[in-house]
Amino acid sequence: MKKIFATALAVWCALSLWAQSATNSPYSQFGLGTLAPQSTSFNRGMNGLSYGFYDGNQINFQNPASYANLDSLTFLFDAGLSLQLTNFEENGRKKNAQNGNIEYVAAAFRAFPRLGVSFGLMPYTNVGYNYSNTQNINAFPETSSASATYTNTFSGSGGLHQAYVGLGWQPLKGLSVGGNFSYLWGTLNRSVVNTYSDTYVNTLSKIYEVDVRSYKLDFGLQYTARISKKDKLTLGLVYSLGHKLNADPQVNVISKNSQTSVSDTTKFVIHDALELPHTFGAGLMWNRDNRIRIGFDYELQKWQSIDMPEFSITNGVGKYSLVSGQFKDRQKFTLGGEYTKGKRYGSLLNRIRYRAGVSYATPYLYIGGKEGPREISASVGFGIPLTSGYSDRSILSISGEWVNQTMMGAIKENMFRINIGLTFNERWFAKFKVK
Repeated sequence: MKKIFATALAVWCALSLWAQSATNSPYSQFGLGTLAPQSTSFNRGMNGLSYGFYDGNQINFQNPASYANLDSLTFLFDAGLSLQLTNFEENGRKKNAQNGNIEYVAAAFRAFPRLGVSFGLMPYTNVGYNYSNTQNINAFPETSSASATYTNTFSGSGGLHQAYVGLGWQPLKGLSVGGNFSYLWGTLNRSVVNTYSDTYVNTLSKIYEVDVRSYKLDFGLQYTARISKKDKLTLGLVYSLGHKLNADPQVNVISKNSQTSVSDTTKFVIHDALELPHTFGAGLMWNRDNRIRIGFDYELQKWQSIDMPEFSITNGVGKYSLVSGQFKDRQKFTLGGEYTKGKRYGSLLNRIRYRAGVSYATPYLYIGGKEGPREISASVGFGIPLTSGYSDRSILSISGEWVNQTMMGAIKENMFRINIGLTFNERWFAKFKVK
């Protein structure tokens, strides 16, 4: 039990390194930010495939019903990090950006017969961007020189994170149910700073900020039917509760006189304005003798009915209000699988787990009245057993992932990500007999 508490403390101490932005995408300035992967290292090799997956030696956060099938003799600790390179392209211009950070930490163990427990830290959204554009001034011919310009600088940082505790229970053979309770927190910071080369024109800045302290509830079910001596088929269902976040987004509008440096600030606040969507998911996975697993997942996020704050100026008067029509329902389709020869001893090649997956996701944003970027992604990966003097069940998972986001008439993104995860599998609850 002391080791469990020590692990929990180590997980919590990782916050200082983990809670940081993991994106450079300009698209993260919209909504709650870029939606983060909710998968652990082994899922990512299959491009996030998860709903019908369970394994006694892996932590499947995306369907908490899977915790009921954890190995009764071991304690699992899983940590993952990612390194990514993103290429941005717009109107023939290209730019690269790099990121690297700790993605998640999670732990799990069997508490009682047919009851598994998991806890850890996961990302939910990421915000991180900084870009600007400069144009000539045409609106102030009397006070501005012919060569005067104005520049809009857009920047943002932050994101939402979740610390969770989950249970999975098997009331009947082949049937498991479970749930994750998460504490959701984070700060979303965005700014638009307007500056002029001509000192006779006032500058205008809009500073957006919202602090989130709320909860998140996820539920899961898995039912496994044996269709032959070696073949099993698992149906997985998940649901995430949509609800208000009890957050009060605000915007400070700052007008500054460039000559006198005198500024005037107007603050706008909307109470209880942010909301999580209802999310539904279903998946099927075919398992042949624990050597071949092939599955398909479908996810639906109900964003369309959610309103978002928007600042506007009409006849010189500023207004910060909730506006509909900024979101659309998001659908995601994933096909993936895992293969291993299934031999516990012998050549390392006989024990490696080979993984691959592909996904397609529709946008959840409207940008300038147009649908936001749709997403296509693919991944390949390996699960490499690590052998110690008494166990070979710890696994090093490495995967490469390609993600493409494309929107007509806007920035195209191609991201290449390396995911590295290490799952420690220790026989903490086994009793050893000494002769």
